[in-house]
Amino acid sequence: MESIVGIFNSFADARRGSAILKTLGIPDNRITVLSPHTSEAELEAQIPTTETEQPGMGAALGGTVGAAMGVAGGLQAGAAVASLLIPGVGPVLAIGLIGAAIFGAGGAAAGALAGHALEDGIADGIPRDELFVYEDALRRGRSLVIAFADDDQIAARARTELSRAGAESVDAARDEWWIGLHDAEREHYLNQGGDFDLDEAKYRLGFEAAMHPECRGKSCDDVKAHLKGKYGDDAEASPFREGYARGQHYLNHVVETNKGKPQDEARSQSAA
Repeated sequence: MESIVGIFNSFADARRGSAILKTLGIPDNRITVLSPHTSEAELEAQIPTTETEQPGMGAALGGTVGAAMGVAGGLQAGAAVASLLIPGVGPVLAIGLIGAAIFGAGGAAAGALAGHALEDGIADGIPRDELFVYEDALRRGRSLVIAFADDDQIAARARTELSRAGAESVDAARDEWWIGLHDAEREHYLNQGGDFDLDEAKYRLGFEAAMHPECRGKSCDDVKAHLKGKYGDDAEASPFREGYARGQHYLNHVVETNKGKPQDEARSQSAA
């Protein structure tokens, strides 16, 4: 199943993007909109909530998406709504059945919301290597539209239409993320006696490898088999391993310090 992702500067634009995908024949249960702009308190004032038993998700919400929420133009009434508490990001509004599945949010209510999407095989199509790009976009106050299509032509057309609607691609957002880190990482590597201009590609590969959900909080040796299988001999290279260690440092000292902070403060911390 092909994934389609568009990163928008506003929730309203993301809504319009989801509506465009519907006109291409992609059903609601294969579309989700994620936005950091609506807090749990604001949601609870409008829709009854059920507390989940498991940490990692704030409140799971079930009900119709109506005019009061301002999203009726994006997804049809009856779409599931959830407020996800994503570590390092904060509360995120997820509209659509697959919102809880994208970030692995737990709890019975989340499972009920995501269940149908998982039956469609969407879980296997979630590009877990890209999750850190989604997280960074949300920390920066941007909104995402994520969808899945089982037809390559529809997926290609959907990406084109989202781009025309003003969406940034994941590849562009990934490069923008690295540009923000580049100078600091270059200085660090040079201070270690390395040649960053020569080794940047492998260093960045290792840094991004540390962002994968299976690798977070684990050393290279802890996930040696996984890294070897995915990156081959590059995983044994010194620049890769140094980049991986710095990726773990980034997670610990930048992402983790944003837990529980208001969105504006968290974005400021990430940019520092």
